[in-house]
Amino acid sequence: MTVTYTWDIFATLDGYGSHSGGDWGGYWGKQGPELLDHRLALYDVEQRMAFGANTYRQFVQLLGSSTAEAGVADPWVNRMRSMPATVVSSTLVGPLDWPSATLVSGDAVDVIARLKEESKVPLRSHGSLSMNRALMAAGLVDRVQVTLFPVITGQTGVEPIFQGVGDFDLELIESRTLDGNTQELIYRPTLHV
Repeated sequence: MTVTYTWDIFATLDGYGSHSGGDWGGYWGKQGPELLDHRLALYDVEQRMAFGANTYRQFVQLLGSSTAEAGVADPWVNRMRSMPATVVSSTLVGPLDWPSATLVSGDAVDVIARLKEESKVPLRSHGSLSMNRALMAAGLVDRVQVTLFPVITGQTGVEPIFQGVGDFDLELIESRTLDGNTQELIYRPTLHV
């Protein structure tokens, strides 16, 4: 039996995963206590994280050896960092600067397909855009969890999340409003044929 794989992403209304320059700050300045509490609760459940090399590098650069040293005070990030993780890369060399992380070389589609069969706990990936685009094309993403921040970053947006992804029908399986303005939408994707 295969476990559920969730691609968890933060996005602007115009579909960007991050921004350059400006004074947006993290979460585009729109985080509130409800969002942060909800994120923490998401990581209460036993699960295994999955990252591509680029996201792993970004997290290590942002977080350093520990979230406390990096000044990241969000408890959900600390909890995510403490979870077991699989980092899929053909360019990284171990040991990894991440507690409980395993480096696996090879094609992400093969690695995650095998992990979905072998894992005893659900899988979650936060970010890892190129890896998750390939996993969606291969039909391995069971849920796309989009936290939609109420901003448009037409001038500063970088990393269009779904750029180059095929056509998908999305079945909304869960939604909520956090702090009165941020939407969390969880979809079941199906390749549109």
